[in-house]
Amino acid sequence: MTVTRPFRLMGILNVTPDSFSDGGRFLDADAALARARALIDEGADILDVGGESTRPGAEPVAAEEELRRVLPVIEGIAGHVRADGAAGGCGGGRAVVVSIDTSKASVARAALAAGAGIVNDVSAFRADPLMAGVVADSGAECCLMHMLGEPRTMQSDPRYEDVVDDVRAFLEARLEFAVGEGVDEERIMLDPGIGFGKTLEHNLELLRRLDELCALGRPLVIGTSRKSFIGRILASAAGESEPVPPGRRLPGTIATNVLALERGASVLRVHDVAAVGGALAVAAATLGERWGTTRTS
Repeated sequence: MTVTRPFRLMGILNVTPDSFSDGGRFLDADAALARARALIDEGADILDVGGESTRPGAEPVAAEEELRRVLPVIEGIAGHVRADGAAGGCGGGRAVVVSIDTSKASVARAALAAGAGIVNDVSAFRADPLMAGVVADSGAECCLMHMLGEPRTMQSDPRYEDVVDDVRAFLEARLEFAVGEGVDEERIMLDPGIGFGKTLEHNLELLRRLDELCALGRPLVIGTSRKSFIGRILASAAGESEPVPPGRRLPGTIATNVLALERGASVLRVHDVAAVGGALAVAAATLGERWGTTRTS
């Protein structure tokens, strides 16, 4: 039996010295390209390349430095991916798309010219007034994310009337803005921004009520991978006083991604592509008809 999976896996590739989970490991371009090939082999459909950390408290990075970090990596990946998006020499011929994780129009423009096909903007086109036009002109896909404040301040006592209602209203407004700026609605994904200006309780409430965000009608991106709220839950379950470190958060990452898929998410942004992908494949096979999957024998 073959099950056509109803989701895409977005593999995280941080080309930064200070990301919370793997900062510095892939700052060297050769190391980043080796990691990209490994993510493709593990089953990634999208490679999300970022040159500026968005962890809580992160400091901004100049566009020139961001470009210096990401362009050699994107160009290198593009050299291993055919024009039709299939992975040459790896990935079994699956379509693979490069995503640029940036809020700067100049970085997005250069990354798209170098071979990227998605712009993943954590500011939802608010940080740079030129970003919507860059995406519209390129015809690229994009992801618009909810974030309360900015990375330096987002975790300073975040408050909502109702986190799901507030996030839904924000995403609906940014979707309308992007379409008004000429971006094709069919090429827009939405992300509730798990961990971006949210408490543990906010994150769990968003996951519980994810179907209310899916009702917006666009593919929903979920990024829970190795995040601190998982570390706190796992520590509490184990009777530990401090959050477990990122390297021990895979069980919670898998659980949250399976739940997100069941509630309608269709793009899962993760570090551990093979492990999460395997869990999601089993979940999809078990509840396939509910997600519109296709089975062949």
